[in-house]
Amino acid sequence: MTATYLDKILDRHREMAAADTRPIDRLIDEATAMPAVRGFRAALADSAKLGVIAEIKRRSPSKGDLNIGLDPAEWAKLYEAGGASCLSVLTDVESFGGSVADLQGARNACALPVIRKDFTVSERDVLDARLMGADCVLLIAAALDSAELAGFHALATQIGLDVLVEIHDEAELEHALAAKATLVGVNQRDLVTFEVDHQRAIRMGGVIPDQAIKVAESGVRGSADARMLEEAGYDAVLVGEILVTSADPQQAITELIG
Repeated sequence: MTATYLDKILDRHREMAAADTRPIDRLIDEATAMPAVRGFRAALADSAKLGVIAEIKRRSPSKGDLNIGLDPAEWAKLYEAGGASCLSVLTDVESFGGSVADLQGARNACALPVIRKDFTVSERDVLDARLMGADCVLLIAAALDSAELAGFHALATQIGLDVLVEIHDEAELEHALAAKATLVGVNQRDLVTFEVDHQRAIRMGGVIPDQAIKVAESGVRGSADARMLEEAGYDAVLVGEILVTSADPQQAITELIG
């Protein structure tokens, strides 16, 4: 089977997780004592129009540098002014140039709920998302076995986090639903080829149960894509590249919402 960029990143994250010996019980106590979260799922569920999860991303493995010097606080304010429902902030350092400081700077500059976009491979990763101030955590079904997915989802819910479970196909959807996911994202980008497959997203939009909030991720190039995905049943789109490379991200979001 072809190794993907995800495999390489996950190997590195699992290596770091194995070296982390902080006591879980202490971290749970600290996470539980954190201030209340902003409702990430609720912000999408309550939106009468297509929700936009606007991403702060400096670089990507597929495209290289996108906007290395961006100011997370400034971009968060522009996203909020444009009508974004939520923020997504990359905290992976090596592959995406992100940081915990990026997430905290963005969240402190606005009132939007924020998802920590990273590669969650351990209980401590889930707890760290809450401790750094995130309102939601990403779990990638392709990166976790069914027991990990269910366990991390339950832990996140216990400490007050919303959970976006990312899937690619029907088999991964089954794992997500078994883990009690109520916020499901379909990644349109193939992990091996990096090609965007809109047909996959359209197909999966009709398969995900309606009680789940449906999010289309990756490869949204503009308002035409947003309308297509909205018609396919999606409640929200997660958009990064076209926003961080835009001359007017505020206007770009307004156009995505429609």
